Amino acid sequence: MDEQLIAKRNLKIMWFANFFIAGSMTMVLPFISLYIDSFGNFSDQYVQHWSGITFGVTFVTAFIFSPLWGKIGDKYGRRKLLIFSAFGMACSILLMGFVNTVWQLFLLRMFMGVFAGFISMSQAFISTQTPKEMAGRVLGTLQTGTITGQLIGPLLGGILADTFGYSATFKWTSIAIFISAALVMTTKEYRMKDVQGTKTSYTTKEVFKHISRNPLLLNVLLISTLIQIAHFSIQPILSLYVSELHGPANLALFSGIAFSAAGLGNLMMARQWGKMADRYGYIKILIVLLFIAGLVYLPGAFVTNIWQLVVIRFALGVAIGGIIPVRVAYIRQEAPIAMQGEVLGYNTSLRFLGNVIGPVMGGFIAGYFGISSVFLITSGLLLLSGFLLFASMQKNPKLVKHSA
Repeated sequence: MDEQLIAKRNLKIMWFANFFIAGSMTMVLPFISLYIDSFGNFSDQYVQHWSGITFGVTFVTAFIFSPLWGKIGDKYGRRKLLIFSAFGMACSILLMGFVNTVWQLFLLRMFMGVFAGFISMSQAFISTQTPKEMAGRVLGTLQTGTITGQLIGPLLGGILADTFGYSATFKWTSIAIFISAALVMTTKEYRMKDVQGTKTSYTTKEVFKHISRNPLLLNVLLISTLIQIAHFSIQPILSLYVSELHGPANLALFSGIAFSAAGLGNLMMARQWGKMADRYGYIKILIVLLFIAGLVYLPGAFVTNIWQLVVIRFALGVAIGGIIPVRVAYIRQEAPIAMQGEVLGYNTSLRFLGNVIGPVMGGFIAGYFGISSVFLITSGLLLLSGFLLFASMQKNPKLVKHSA
């Protein structure tokens, strides 16, 4: 089997692996706050605060470990790491189905962070098998697997939670992640040959030097944190917002619909954004996406019913869906293959930093100023990210022309 056929086969397999991982992870997101509330008779403020902290702690350990996994992947390959990651997450989530205190859930989500980053590692796995000129399209295709899982996961999770309870849903979720590990076992790993004369390995110092010499690449990495703060600030308390708008009837199901609406927008446009970025330039398309996302999130603060929120979540998904594949494709273009895992590891780490700050910040803001205020701040952060990247593009026009 030649390398092109291996790459196509790997893409198909990883599409389904990401589908199961993303679906499993989002099955439980809509009701984490409700799960915490079921442990005792707590105040709304207590539940909001601990929802943010428990949701975000996974990303604290993921922030620490992501660059390490990226560097190990560059040196030894990513297939084994993907299998290790899936098994670790599956065991962690299985145990979450047996907890009965907030602290037990907190510790297990912290432990799960050691193994987090499966989807980011899969992007690196596929990226090193993909020619630069079609990276946006291929990674956009891979992203649709993640998105489809995110679309179905909350709906299925809501149905399972309403039917069997929260604990049983965690146990079912772990099975789907074990399936992802089995799928990765059937892949074959290889890397495209880099430009002749390019080094086959890099020290961490050399990787940092490469990033620092490219201000646009550095900005893309740093802005990853702001984007994730904005995107994740509302996630752990969205079900509470749905409760305010819709009431307690079938709450888990309607929370799932609100989560899945963004996934549907993602699914429709991720590959298209990737193709446009391949043609017009990754930085230009990233700026457009950030401004669109910032503008469509703003009305979320003023909705009066659940269906208005669903429409806004769908519009957000249309924009957010392109940001991840376009950003990874840009890194694929700007970093030599032998250091891509480590650079993507730093990108993932900075994203996880945003994932830590966002839920905690959103929980505390919602507790003191109301959930509507979280949408206003989220919109401002996305617009700020767009302005910062636009300013960097104007300051470094030669790099933009080179990367377009």
